[in-house]
Amino acid sequence: MAKKKAAKKKVVKKVAKKKVAKAKTKRKPNPAFMKAMKISDALAKVVGSKPLPRTEVTKKLWQYIKKNKLQDTVNKRNINADENLKAVFGGKKTVSMFEMTKLVNKHLS
Repeated sequence: MAKKKAAKKKVVKKVAKKKVAKAKTKRKPNPAFMKAMKISDALAKVVGSKPLPRTEVTKKLWQYIKKNKLQDTVNKRNINADENLKAVFGGKKTVSMFEMTKLVNKHLS
């Protein structure tokens, strides 16, 4: 019985060892996201016509949504489209924010 207790103590000691923390490195942005993309005419009504990176298109789209209060009040994940956004969303009245990025990518080239 004494051997079992000694064996348990050894296991506990092995688990209790501290892990060595990795040195933090600054994350590099993906160059594909920073490339300026051509914007379709439908999307240009919302974010402007000059070429922008995907990240900036998303930022401007959210600015437009917040400015015009198009985010659903009950379910914040949904966006209620106005006439300009309906053209971007393929005629859909309501779109989830996850589906929105997929639909917007069709308007970028």
